[in-house]
Amino acid sequence: MEEQPIIIKRVKKKVGGHHGGSWKVAFADFATAMMAFFLVLWLTATASPEQKKAIEGYFRDPVGFMQGGMPQPIDLGGSASLVDATSTDIAAHRMAIDETQVDQMADILEQRRMEELYQELQEQIVASETLQEFKDQLLIDITDEGLRVQIVDRSQRPMFDSGSPQLRHYSQDILFELAKPLEAFGRKLSITGHTDATPFRGRPGYTNWELSADRANTARRALVAGGVRTEQIARVVGLSDSVLFDANNPFAPVNRRISIIVLNKKAADGIHSSSARESGTVPLIDLTAPSPEERRRAERQLQDGSWFERAPQRVNPDEVNW
Repeated sequence: MEEQPIIIKRVKKKVGGHHGGSWKVAFADFATAMMAFFLVLWLTATASPEQKKAIEGYFRDPVGFMQGGMPQPIDLGGSASLVDATSTDIAAHRMAIDETQVDQMADILEQRRMEELYQELQEQIVASETLQEFKDQLLIDITDEGLRVQIVDRSQRPMFDSGSPQLRHYSQDILFELAKPLEAFGRKLSITGHTDATPFRGRPGYTNWELSADRANTARRALVAGGVRTEQIARVVGLSDSVLFDANNPFAPVNRRISIIVLNKKAADGIHSSSARESGTVPLIDLTAPSPEERRRAERQLQDGSWFERAPQRVNPDEVNW
């Protein structure tokens, strides 16, 4: 019987073939972990000290942290930050910063509103035939107290009779026309009378101080008759020749003027607070009142008159671009 030949089949393995997809999964996990690691590094580098303290508190006591506050340990803005209850000084500091930002935003909005009122008043002057006729006697600008309108004398066109608080008929027309937009603004008003440096010699005991105050009060009556509400008038003062428009020429007609200020909120609140203190109606604790430093500064300004009238820049009315 013949022996059957033994056949051995050798299979050659192909070098460089497919090894499966498990390595791809491992590499994806590694890349994800590295991305998360660098993200944590970036967040840590940009976090504030308060945020780092909150993260530290979370990892020290996660259970107590979750029970004592919000579940989000990190706050990157847009919501109230979570601060350790024992860090009252940090919380107070953050509150102070927030209040400062709010005050700054309020000041910016108030400034924008004054600029809008400025444009509205300019449009009223253009639309009014009466005001257009006397536009060379109207000077408008924005000061620390608000929107200021100055009605100045011209050499041949004074507002008042000489040495008298009696308004000329055209001056009354100007005030009547100005009363319409001033009433529409709804803001508090401050009215100030000014004279030049010529001494008043009409009667004994009556000086430029009395004359400027009487002229300011006459302007107030004309504005009220023209439509301004009585409660809009915050203050009426006379400053004589203490604040000259043209300091180089104290006797110039332009120094004789009536200044009407549409008060911004800060100036109006300052006048109200001063009046309340003088009448003894200020409460013992007033959380909305200004700081002691602001009060002292306001009181100094009230005493020297600078609260109502800043010394303006010397301007030649003939050179004003209308």
